[in-house]
Amino acid sequence: MYGWIWRHLPGNTLVRAVLALLLVLGVVYVLFQYVFPWAEPLLPFGDVTVDGPEGGAG
Repeated sequence: MYGWIWRHLPGNTLVRAVLALLLVLGVVYVLFQYVFPWAEPLLPFGDVTVDGPEGGAG
């Protein structure tokens, strides 16, 4: 897959490297701005399994 992307980017090696970096940064931006906030309510981060101060080993 990465080879396919690399072959389809225009320019020489330096231009391709810059474009590949911009693509990666764009994907990371979209993930952090849209995908992760959308998925956060669906993930079980609020379901903790650690006992409070009254329970557990002591």
